[in-house]
Amino acid sequence: MKAIGIMSGTSLDGVDVVLCEINGVDEETQVKELAFKTFKFERKLKSKLEEILEEKKADLASICSINFELGEFFAECCLKLCQAYGINSTELAFIASHGQTIYHISENSDSSIKSTLQLGESALIAERCGCQVISNFRSRDMAVGGQGAPLVPYSEYILYKNKQKSYGFQNIGGIGNITIIPKNAQKEQVFAFDTGPGNMMINQVTKILYDTEYDNAGRFAAKGKLIKPLQEELMGHPYLKTEPPKSTGREMFGDDYTNRLLEKYFSHKKEDLVATFTWFTAYCIYYSYEQFIKEKTIIDELVVGGGGAHNLTLLTWIKKLLPTINVLTQEEIGMSSDSKEAVAFVILGNQTYHRRPSNLPSVTGARKNVILGQITYP
Repeated sequence: MKAIGIMSGTSLDGVDVVLCEINGVDEETQVKELAFKTFKFERKLKSKLEEILEEKKADLASICSINFELGEFFAECCLKLCQAYGINSTELAFIASHGQTIYHISENSDSSIKSTLQLGESALIAERCGCQVISNFRSRDMAVGGQGAPLVPYSEYILYKNKQKSYGFQNIGGIGNITIIPKNAQKEQVFAFDTGPGNMMINQVTKILYDTEYDNAGRFAAKGKLIKPLQEELMGHPYLKTEPPKSTGREMFGDDYTNRLLEKYFSHKKEDLVATFTWFTAYCIYYSYEQFIKEKTIIDELVVGGGGAHNLTLLTWIKKLLPTINVLTQEEIGMSSDSKEAVAFVILGNQTYHRRPSNLPSVTGARKNVILGQITYP
């Protein structure tokens, strides 16, 4: 059967939409990518999102409206991809939409309880596309004590479990997250967590200093030198020492935090600032391996995916910091770095469609396996 996966990440670089053929369930799942495209946010919609996410205009009316605006945009993206492939959206078994994360609270505090909010109204997608929509995947895991993230590791286990090698799968989107699949692993042996910032801080620095959305291929960073005091301040961030299971997001490594650091170190050369923030993403990956992974599993290969896989300077730093591990990109193992997470949600949606669980308690800290998501019928 055919299905679509939608992923809109924390970096706001666009909405990834993938059309797949998917059959089977659980460990018998077989998935084939048929078509993929990243749809850039319209300028007005992106500006609204940025204002809400940075809490500059997080009023109730704006949040209410953006939920429907995103739903319309997601539906439009799905319709365009179907049209390009030559099928009608009513032929789809389902659309699996992660939604746009507006806020994620991974732990209880004095003022808040563990919770999450992803927007992109599923009723609109179902109405416009004429098929089932599966959405709101994180909440069910949180209802049984999990952090609601990361969820992609289930798909990586299905696609890449191997009897001969231990793999690490490092996704570098807005946030970095790693999945560890020991050789010949059972589901219960898979573990994963967010390593820290991915492209989020690098993109913000590049936007402020160079007035461009991202550091293309890491060219700005390649010209720079590391700023030692900034390195030391970044290395002291408390998230690094937090034990897994753990997850993070814009709340911790967003524009406010990045801008404060930029103001403090603004006298340094632009390329040095970009270089140091790029190094920090790689350092978070290295630190995570040294502190939380190596004692459990020695990784044979680290496969890097997401937008960060296109940053050659970032890849160079990862290889330099982890010299004993073979570092590859998704493309080098025959898969796409860009479509990876959207494909993951096709797999998660397929589990829900068949009333099967797809969270991994060993990853999220949940008390039990549960069926993720909510279904909206057309």
